[in-house]
This record gives sequence, structure tokens and C-alpha cells, in this order.
Amino acid sequence: MPNHARAIAALLMVTLVWGTTFPAMKDMTNILSANWIVVSRFTLASVILLPFLWGAGWADCRRGALSGVLLFFCYLFQVEGLALTSSNRNAFVCGLNVLVPPLLGLAMGRRPEPRIVAALALALAGLFALCWDGAFIWGRGDTLALLAALCFGLYIKLMETQTRKADRLMSLTAAQVLTVALCAGLWIALREVPRGPIAAPQDMGDYWEYVWQGLLQYRWNLIYLGVVATAAIISLQTWGQSRASANEAAVIYAFEPGCAAIFGYLWLGETLAWTGVLGALLMISGMIASQWSVPRPPTALAPE
Repeated sequence: MPNHARAIAALLMVTLVWGTTFPAMKDMTNILSANWIVVSRFTLASVILLPFLWGAGWADCRRGALSGVLLFFCYLFQVEGLALTSSNRNAFVCGLNVLVPPLLGLAMGRRPEPRIVAALALALAGLFALCWDGAFIWGRGDTLALLAALCFGLYIKLMETQTRKADRLMSLTAAQVLTVALCAGLWIALREVPRGPIAAPQDMGDYWEYVWQGLLQYRWNLIYLGVVATAAIISLQTWGQSRASANEAAVIYAFEPGCAAIFGYLWLGETLAWTGVLGALLMISGMIASQWSVPRPPTALAPE
């Protein structure tokens, strides 16, 4: 099988596994904060990938760190939003990331192609249908999911360039995953751990006990997320994106919300009303339409 075909198959596997992470994380948000979910899965993945940093070049570490900072915000916004809405709705809004590269082109003053106009119209109509429940209801969780979509769209484009420059892909991957873990840990220290000269000792003890019990309760979710959905899948994604264009990756990733909806139904029993199903179909159609274009060489990196 040619490398390009194997890359496409690898990205399809990435998309399938990503679909399982929405219900896996949603199950945990009742107890653990988004910060702890992110830091736990990426710390575990970092331990697994740490040997690949041995002898790594500075350039690969720098590229991995840059990608990791952006990826941290992708997951932070995604999981924060996930705590405030259903896993399938979160997945569909996050799936709008495939519209980001075309929108970057619009922001740079380029005249929109007909396919972009059609994609945006489908995506907006899909969002309206997905959020319709007798009235258009848009919550904070949806806004956070939209921010996650923006960050992930930028991340996909960044990965297209970074993976082609890397000397060792696994070193880049390890640096990226470690950066996410460090950023999440710093975020917890600055924004979540109880502080204060009077209440701190008691609050701190209660806080760490609560977190520890949450980690124990969801240890299998965390092991799956850390080992399979992070260490293995981000490695596979990095390899796949080094041999496929950002457009090809984005089209494949467009099916992630559908996978999430299926696993959300099987794992959590979540369902969509007929308006939600219509909205989901419209959004997926828009995601795919946004990527229809004249074939370009894989090194074409400018926003569409």
C-alpha cells in the first residue's frame, strides 16, 4: 500500500478513536474539572513518549512545544464546553474546525469561492437546527466548543507545516504531548488549586482528596484516554499528517462528530432530536463542501 493511502487509513483510525473520547470525557466531567482531565491524560501519554525526547534536536522540540501550546487550548476549550452540554452537540460544534483554513483566506481579503459560501451557509443552517429547541438556544458550552474548533483548525494547519520540517516525528510528538501536560499543570496551579492564608490548609487537603478519588473512580477512562487516545493516536496523527495535506485531513476529521454521536449513544445513551439530526447532517455537509477544491501539491501551505 502506498504511503499516501496508509496515511489516509491512519487518519481514518484517528477520527474513529477521537469519536470515542467525547463520551469518555463527558462521563468524567461530573467529578473532575477539564484541567484535571487534560493534565491526567497528557501526563500519562508523556511518560510513555518520554524516551523519544532522548537525543531530540532543538528544532523538533521547539516545533513540538509550539504545536503543544495550541493543542492545550484546543482541549481546554473542548472539555470545558463538554461539561456544559451533551457530548454529541459538543462534537458537532467542535467539528466546525474544518472551516477555519478557508476562513483564514477570507480574513486575508481573498474573494470567497462558491464552495466556501455554500459550506458556510450549510454550517450556519446546521448550527441553527442543532441549537433549535422551540427557540434558538446558544449556551456558554457552545461558545467554548466554537473556540475549540477555531484552535483546532489552526492546529491542523500548523501541523501540516511542522510535520514536514521535523527531523524525527516521534520527537516532535513527544515534545508536543509534554507541552500540553505542562501547560495544563501550570493552568491548574494558577487557576484551580485553593489558595488563601486562612482556609488554605483545610481546603487544600479536601481538594487533593477529592481529586484523588475522582482519578481513582475514572482510572480506566484515563488509561484509555492517555495510552490509546493520546500517546498512540497523536503519534499516528502526526505520521498521517506528514504524508497527507491539511485539506485531506480536514475532510476525514469532518466525520469525527458522527463517530462521537454514535459512541455517545452507545456509551451514554445520548440521542438527537430530529432537528439535531438535520443540523448534524447539514454541518457535516458543510465541512465536506469546504474542502472541495482543485487538487494541489501537498506542499501548498497557504490558507485557502
